[in-house]
Amino acid sequence: MELNNVAIGDNHTTDPEKLNEPNSRQTPLGAEPPPKTERSKPQLLYAINENPVWYLSIFLAFQHYLTMIGAIVSIPFILTPALCMSDEDPNRGIIISTMIFITGIVTYFQATWGVRLPIVQGGTISFLVPTLAILALPQWKCPAQADLDAMNETEREELWQIRMRELSGAIAVSAMVQVVLGYTGLVGKILKYVTPLTIVPTVSLVGLTLFEHAADTASKHWGIAVGTTGMLTLFSQIMCDVTIPVIAYRKGHGLEVRQFQLFRLFPVLLTIIIMWGLCGILTATDVFPPSHPSRTDVRLNVLTSAKWFYVPYPFQFGLPSVTLSGVLGMLAGVLACTVESLSYYPTVSQMSGAQPPPLHAINRGIGTEGLGTVLAGLWGAGNGTNTFGENVGAIGVTKIGSRRVIQWAAVIMVLQGVIGKFGAIFILIPDSVVGGIFCVMFGMIIAFGLSTLQYVDLRSARNLYILGLSIFFPMVLCPWMQQNPGAINTGNETVDSTLTVLLGTTILVGGFLGCFLDNIIPGTPAERGLIEWANEMPLGDDNVNDGTATDFDFPYGMNAIRSWKWTYYVPFMPTYKLKKQN
Repeated sequence: MELNNVAIGDNHTTDPEKLNEPNSRQTPLGAEPPPKTERSKPQLLYAINENPVWYLSIFLAFQHYLTMIGAIVSIPFILTPALCMSDEDPNRGIIISTMIFITGIVTYFQATWGVRLPIVQGGTISFLVPTLAILALPQWKCPAQADLDAMNETEREELWQIRMRELSGAIAVSAMVQVVLGYTGLVGKILKYVTPLTIVPTVSLVGLTLFEHAADTASKHWGIAVGTTGMLTLFSQIMCDVTIPVIAYRKGHGLEVRQFQLFRLFPVLLTIIIMWGLCGILTATDVFPPSHPSRTDVRLNVLTSAKWFYVPYPFQFGLPSVTLSGVLGMLAGVLACTVESLSYYPTVSQMSGAQPPPLHAINRGIGTEGLGTVLAGLWGAGNGTNTFGENVGAIGVTKIGSRRVIQWAAVIMVLQGVIGKFGAIFILIPDSVVGGIFCVMFGMIIAFGLSTLQYVDLRSARNLYILGLSIFFPMVLCPWMQQNPGAINTGNETVDSTLTVLLGTTILVGGFLGCFLDNIIPGTPAERGLIEWANEMPLGDDNVNDGTATDFDFPYGMNAIRSWKWTYYVPFMPTYKLKKQN
């Protein structure tokens, strides 16, 4: 849950019409089914099944690619230091390239055979919280700097690769839970208990937990960091409605001059380019002294030593290792991503002019997302996959919901993922610029989580008690557990490590407290926000498959699938629970 899950200036509520449309959702426990209303059709240049000409599709796809890249490159700035990698290690570029490569593969499969909505699947900061808890265990803490300096190149490489193998195994195995939840249809039954007071601490604590990393990165030069934050605020909030004239193609009209919402679409990318350029000027004029972390040439050897072409492959950093503590800890990130993606599916379907997502498409989408996270683990991306919020916002702004555009974007990602120099370029972004981005990014994550409070009664002392305890207690317990990893001593090392990771993961402790307390402390459905929340969670048996949602049918083989009666009982098949037409 991160900036890629919250489009700045067009966050989770990009189209003001879409979130109030009940699309045959599940009714949570104790709540009355919401009344069904007609969905209004958005004004689209290209709807989900409409295909622009190939050259226009590529241009629009590149736009989605640029929207995604601004957020995904920030993840390694937190991940790689925790892996004990040096700032100058060229393998940092390989990790970025691997993330982009896997994003392309999973996005194509998700848009074509998965949920079949025009969404981008990529890296997520939600996995960083359990990752940092795992790497805080005594066996994974980085050695002292003097010991690091004394290591040769081979030893330094093995130092971070053994940690990457631990993360890879934890990510791949924990994601199998998401695969099972999706493809078996169990996700609907389990998430009946995931209420707004579960979502709020789970999501908000992602941003609250990472504030120290934002401070450390921004403190490399507070002037640049504050300037970055200010410029991002200017572009995304103040100038978001400012347009610039561009020549564009319009179906049926040819070339014409149109107003392009540059600042609304690419606030992050524009901010990075401008502030990066400013740091380049200050570097060229020696305002920044040699070796200053804000100089643009401080990691230049990463770019020069990177390979021109490198194809990421499974187990490229060695065979993943699997531990119980790692798997259970990483499961917190998996569940957080599951809930978030569920909230995006009805949003994107409305924005792209598709029918409300039927249960089989939702099951398939969650299962495919889990499968993508498994692949990310096996490839050594050090992260999982989740629906990118920026790209959801881009659909609302551009009014282009074509599935074909996203498929082209996926192809671009795969091609860029094999260009090693391209991944290395982003490592050159000054830390202070990234720190300024973090200040906005993590703040938006917190706000995104708190926005779920709109469904609950904040005048209720019961709700305030659950909210306060589920947010504050993890911020007290979890940092202490990470700083005192030997506090739990049961005599069994596996049990000790497992409990240390679980109790040191804020989103897991906070989410569990919120879920547990909200389900055992008496409260009315309206007080708990269940009635309003029913309009957001498209799950359950009341999501009827009447065969009209053809937007979510497979691109090939539907006649054969309809003739096989056994497919009517498979939760991820388009014929699942299909009602026979009279």
